Amino acid sequence: MNIIWHGQSCFTIKSRDKTIVVDPFDKKIGLKEPKLKADILLVSHEHSDHANISIVKKPHDDLKIISEPGEYEFGGVYIQAISAYHDDKNGQERGETLMFTVRLEEMVVAHLGDLGQTELTEGQFEELNGVDILLVPVGGKYTVDGHQAAKIVSQIDPRIVIPMHYKIPGLTIKINDASAFLNEEGAKGVEAKDELKIEKKNLPVEERETVVLKPKA
Repeated sequence: MNIIWHGQSCFTIKSRDKTIVVDPFDKKIGLKEPKLKADILLVSHEHSDHANISIVKKPHDDLKIISEPGEYEFGGVYIQAISAYHDDKNGQERGETLMFTVRLEEMVVAHLGDLGQTELTEGQFEELNGVDILLVPVGGKYTVDGHQAAKIVSQIDPRIVIPMHYKIPGLTIKINDASAFLNEEGAKGVEAKDELKIEKKNLPVEERETVVLKPKA
């Protein structure tokens, strides 16, 4: 499996047979729109920095788009879309978002969307049980911040965690960088990678690994 970050909350997840794109953004946030192709597109919510569906090209005629809660299966890829709040006031400020779990190549990848809840509910925690690789927002203001994200990571306890939705060069949205989160995770100064290439047999066992990805246009 290959995981590529494009900035903000946008990722490409490539397995042997399928390509999944999550939360494509619009260039008005200051970042260059990435060139994206997908068999399956996941959209956590309708804000422009997460739902620019038009830039995703499909290799075939049938692009599967998931933007509602539920369980889905496409060609051996199992996806669960889980309801969550975009703020810590039960959605009263910014409404709802989706979190996703994706099961493929005997691993579970979770993308927490624009999670604003500072704590998971018991039901959400149960649905996120068994996550191997966690993609978590850390920039604050519109999502949980670095300190809050670290608590949620400890609750889920993945083998690998990848921060997202934080300040990077060019981004015009005013959010924090990833430093607070990296400090909480004991990963200050970790070297950024172009992408994460991982197989189940290579998942860390003893300690959780924090992976920082370079944004790829």
